[in-house]
Amino acid sequence: MNTLHNFIFNVYPYICLAVFLMGSLARFDRDQYTWKSDSSQLLRQGQLRWGSNLFHAGILFLFFGHLFGQLTPHWIYEYLISASQKQFVAVVAGGVAGLICFIGLSLLLHRRIFDDRIRLTSHRTDLAILIILWVQLVIGLSTLPASLHHVSDPQTMLRLANYLQGLVLFNPDASLVWGVEWHFQAHMLLGMTIFLLFPFSRLVHVWSGFGTLAYLVRPYQMVRARRLNVPANQTLPRRGS
Repeated sequence: MNTLHNFIFNVYPYICLAVFLMGSLARFDRDQYTWKSDSSQLLRQGQLRWGSNLFHAGILFLFFGHLFGQLTPHWIYEYLISASQKQFVAVVAGGVAGLICFIGLSLLLHRRIFDDRIRLTSHRTDLAILIILWVQLVIGLSTLPASLHHVSDPQTMLRLANYLQGLVLFNPDASLVWGVEWHFQAHMLLGMTIFLLFPFSRLVHVWSGFGTLAYLVRPYQMVRARRLNVPANQTLPRRGS
């Protein structure tokens, strides 16, 4: 069990990260026509609009909340907010965002499974990644009661944050995760697996979403109309004449 635990939390994350980066690059280089999120917006537009907006709003908040909340060292914010207060804010904000994301994803999943026309035109990977994300959200929401219980003693949160920060610095310590409640470990394991599956699913369109931020700093393009010097009594020839 110790060997398996060390592999999952010391080695497996880097396998997922390597596949995530190299797989995304290879797909963009070889299969650019598949670099998209297939649209089915002509069917059940109302359900799609509500589901997509709720899902994307929730998932973006959760992503950046996990990114900055877990990877920010404790000494940076300890002068402004205590670890217990940070834990409480994370539970409340994460719970609200998770619930919003869960409702939106459930609408999208229901639409894709129970509408015959959408289901028949959906790729298997589309359904698979939606189901995996839904399970990940359920596991994440199931950690809220334990996280709320940890407010008075936020050592579990600090241990997980230290583990993730060590992972980023290429100095992971799987012992920090040992003994933590199973749903925290399952949430982390499935999160790593989502990065592993990322290049082979429709999730690659996330790169394009972040790529559009380049338009904010792109220089203006000078566009001039081309004028043809045509005498007033002469008309341009028509195509085919």
